[in-house]
Amino acid sequence: MVFESLLDPDRDPTRPWLVLLEDEQRPLVLTRHKPDTLIWSSLWIKRPDAHVRFELPPGKTGSGTDLRWTLLLQEPHPDAVLLGHLRKRLNVLINGNLRYSFGQ
Repeated sequence: MVFESLLDPDRDPTRPWLVLLEDEQRPLVLTRHKPDTLIWSSLWIKRPDAHVRFELPPGKTGSGTDLRWTLLLQEPHPDAVLLGHLRKRLNVLINGNLRYSFGQ
C-alpha cells in the first residue's frame, strides 16, 4: 500500500499527504520496480536534477513496510542551507504526512 501511495499520491482522496509548497511541483515516477523500488523526478522547480529514490523492503517484523528515501543530486551540490531545506521537506512529506496518512 505504501508503494501505491508513492506511485499515485492522489489515489485515496480521503488521505491527502503530498501537500506541496509554492516552489515545488508534483513529481513524476521515473522508475518503478514493484514492490520495492521507485524513483521520483524532482519536487523542486529550481533543482530539476534532484530525484528521490525510495526503497521499500518488507518490514523486519514480518508485517508492514520499511521505507528508505535517498535524495539524488547532480553537481553542483546545493549549499548547506538549501540541502537542509530539501531534506526537511522530504522528511515532512514522507516521514510525516505519508506516514500519518496511514494512522501511525
